[in-house]
Amino acid sequence: MPQQPLAQVPQDAQWFWQEHAACREADPLLFFHPQNERGSKRVRRDRAAKTVCAACPVRLECADYAVRAREPYGVWGGLSEEDREAIYARLDSRHYPRGRGDGLRAAGADLGEAISPRALGIA
Repeated sequence: MPQQPLAQVPQDAQWFWQEHAACREADPLLFFHPQNERGSKRVRRDRAAKTVCAACPVRLECADYAVRAREPYGVWGGLSEEDREAIYARLDSRHYPRGRGDGLRAAGADLGEAISPRALGIA
């Protein structure tokens, strides 16, 4: 079976939520890892990005978009690349979430876990 392209913008994508995103005031490099970043440095950067997302008023819209678009890079809505890969691995490629809100339903409990005190390293 052919692989799905890495990122596919959903047909019903809307961008107005980005105007209210907490990340607009943060360094964009916080949300995207440099090439070959590994280990504790990457964990610290991901946690710092997720901390920004945790307080974001449009976190759910952002996460929904990222899952539906199969966004390959960065922290979106508190979900890291690894978090989203775990979500994608559970999905049936024949029924990939494409409608608004489908990404949130697919992510399920991962949404809360991604920004939990444990995930942020404060528990």
